[in-house]
Amino acid sequence: MTAKIAYADVEVGTELPAQTFTVTRATLVQYAGASGDFNPIHWNEKFAKEVGLPDVIAHGMFTMAEAVRVITDWVGDPGAVTEYGVRFTKPVVVPNDDSGAVIEVTGKVGAKLDDNAVRVDLTAMSSGQKVLGMSRAVVRLA
Repeated sequence: MTAKIAYADVEVGTELPAQTFTVTRATLVQYAGASGDFNPIHWNEKFAKEVGLPDVIAHGMFTMAEAVRVITDWVGDPGAVTEYGVRFTKPVVVPNDDSGAVIEVTGKVGAKLDDNAVRVDLTAMSSGQKVLGMSRAVVRLA
């Protein structure tokens, strides 16, 4: 599969379709099983609070993965993402209820690069707070 977005059709400032992702405690258990990360801050409310967190928090790598989906869904090929990095600014706090937490992600083309590549800047928010900083990916387009 190759990128379905053409380099010539993209300009700096092009906005990617925004997405929201719901995270529940069940989601965290599933991710722990898939990743092998069973740190109790991701499932044990008592432990999370004892170490100074407001409640159970989502895995950082899970949050990163959800955010980059905005790019992979837009470009149509996960292999088109050649670089991706973030800084964790705030945790995604996941309450023990049926609603869970919501991660809202927007993206915008921040620069056109050589070799049909663009830099996409992402903004990830949860509960009104930015949860990822310096969230950027380099994407090779068709």
